[in-house]
Amino acid sequence: MKRIAVFTSGGDSPGMNACIRAVVRTAVYHGIEVYGIMRGYSGMIKGEFVKLDSASVANTIQKGGTILKSARSQKFQTKEGRQEAFDQLVNHGIDGLVAIGGNGTFTGATIFEQEFGIPTVGAPGTIDNDLYGTDYTIGYDTAVNTALEAIDKIRDTADSHDRCFFVEVMGRDSGYIAIPCAIGGGAEIVMIPETQMSTEAVIETLHSSWKRSKSSFLVVVAEGDEEGNAHGVAQQVKAAIPQLDTRVTIIGHIQRGGAPSAADRMLASQIGIACVEGLMNGMRNVMAGIVDRKLVYTPFTDTINKKKMINQSFMRMVEILSV
Repeated sequence: MKRIAVFTSGGDSPGMNACIRAVVRTAVYHGIEVYGIMRGYSGMIKGEFVKLDSASVANTIQKGGTILKSARSQKFQTKEGRQEAFDQLVNHGIDGLVAIGGNGTFTGATIFEQEFGIPTVGAPGTIDNDLYGTDYTIGYDTAVNTALEAIDKIRDTADSHDRCFFVEVMGRDSGYIAIPCAIGGGAEIVMIPETQMSTEAVIETLHSSWKRSKSSFLVVVAEGDEEGNAHGVAQQVKAAIPQLDTRVTIIGHIQRGGAPSAADRMLASQIGIACVEGLMNGMRNVMAGIVDRKLVYTPFTDTINKKKMINQSFMRMVEILSV
């Protein structure tokens, strides 16, 4: 392994730059040349390669986003596009890849390796924390704390005006952000894709609390909940309980940005090192992750296909603590 390349793909997450930094400096430490590929698979096809060294990643560990940019590539989903990407890797003498991203990124890397034999080790870079094979993903801790800070402020105004706020957090397929936000933010209800909580059950809970003279409420809704988004749920609740003063707040993309937390910087650094050393040890088509505080490598097929389950005891915590 004489020359490797690193890229970020899919949605950005706080800590990606810390992971890039760790990859670059680990490669330099082991005497391996390293290139950064701009804009993920799209840049790989177009040949947007930048040679990196230790100075290239100085003063980046504290920055959110990704210095390598990120983009989704429709062309890479075609055989012709992947052939162009492979040709660019050959032209630049790349022996292996470090892919920082999520399921879509690893799916592309799996197909790419099957067709052209380019080994890839992945780093779990997503705020959703929904990847099998690691307890936490890079960016998750920061995203939760960003959302929770906003929820604390919303709770203040909900209490001041006796209102019911429906707060939507990210999580198209996962409630991993919603649950700690609900527990840490003192929410009465949390709605996530993994559990079947009907709008009727939400209405019943809020109406019961209203009759007990509780005057302010907080409902945290993951964007992918089966009952719909926060606006849809709020409209149904307002129709059923007209006397309830309802408001909706969508926290949105601020959850993706900002300086990574200490936990995310540590995780990203540890995994970045593991990715390079995994390539050096002949690993391919695996994701580096931390499970029970131990470094593990999980095959991309497992990461992509196996479901990371929500601890149902957390739902019970929300119910108990909202009394």
